[in-house]
Amino acid sequence: MRSGSGGGRRSVRAKAPGKINVSLCVGPLRADGYHSVASVYLAVSLFEEVRATASEEPGITVSLSPESTLDIDELAIPLDESNLAVRAAALMAEVSEHATGVHLEITKRVPVAGGMGGGSADAAAALVACDALWGSGLSREELAHLAAELGADVPFALLGGAAVGLGVGDRLSPALATARLDWVLAPAEFGLSTPAVFRELDRLRAEEGIEAEEPVDVEPGILAALRAGDAPALSHLLVNDLQRAAVSLAPGLRDTLGWGDSHGALASIVSGSGPTVALLAEDAVAASELAEALTHRGAEAVAVHGPVPGARIVSDTLL
Repeated sequence: MRSGSGGGRRSVRAKAPGKINVSLCVGPLRADGYHSVASVYLAVSLFEEVRATASEEPGITVSLSPESTLDIDELAIPLDESNLAVRAAALMAEVSEHATGVHLEITKRVPVAGGMGGGSADAAAALVACDALWGSGLSREELAHLAAELGADVPFALLGGAAVGLGVGDRLSPALATARLDWVLAPAEFGLSTPAVFRELDRLRAEEGIEAEEPVDVEPGILAALRAGDAPALSHLLVNDLQRAAVSLAPGLRDTLGWGDSHGALASIVSGSGPTVALLAEDAVAASELAEALTHRGAEAVAVHGPVPGARIVSDTLL
């Protein structure tokens, strides 16, 4: 590790964004237990942060920062080797010549088990922070290969912006999207298990005799609307095959979806496997008003925008 003059312990802080699935089409259950998808990801301005600090003791430890904006007492976040950020640091240590012991402090802002890839953002931030901490010098492409070993959403948290995801969501193609789109996120007071939501989708399809087709591409109009930042056009194209499964498991989501549609949102959609609901707003002013109205209703709400960059270093200091 490069500790610099004075020999102080080095600490690197990185952040990575949560995401909204602007489009998510899900194929049938495959023999390997997974589902093929065709999705459009949008990184939004709700960031996870990971501070990686070199420690004299070997191994990887992890804690939650008191700066987290979520209620830490109610979070079901593992603080052991099953934590995705810890797994990311362990993977980086395997390919780094100068790896040391490290402590990871995670600042949680993305809803937990909320369909926004918060754990994946932690992993992406940990990869970037440990790469810098240990002077590994990996290219973004090499980091992306490591990210793909950790989970389908981790490569996108590393990339950011907007992208089309195929396969199980890990085959990414960046999408041209520079114009701003404004959203309001309405997190639920509970989480939903992603595997459980997929199982519920399979059950509903079997019950209704629906034979899903393998998705091979996304709707071109969605990419055109993203490229232009055309919120009204995008509002007619939002789709999420997992939404009805999430609503089936958590019927109360119907109220939030309906509330958004009747209070000025251009469109409302469950993000990923849920239960976070994303409300598309006409602009930043409309998003602020929507968030305020939701808050007055007694619900949690946060205005965000996208696209935003992927995982990157915030600070690099000596303690």
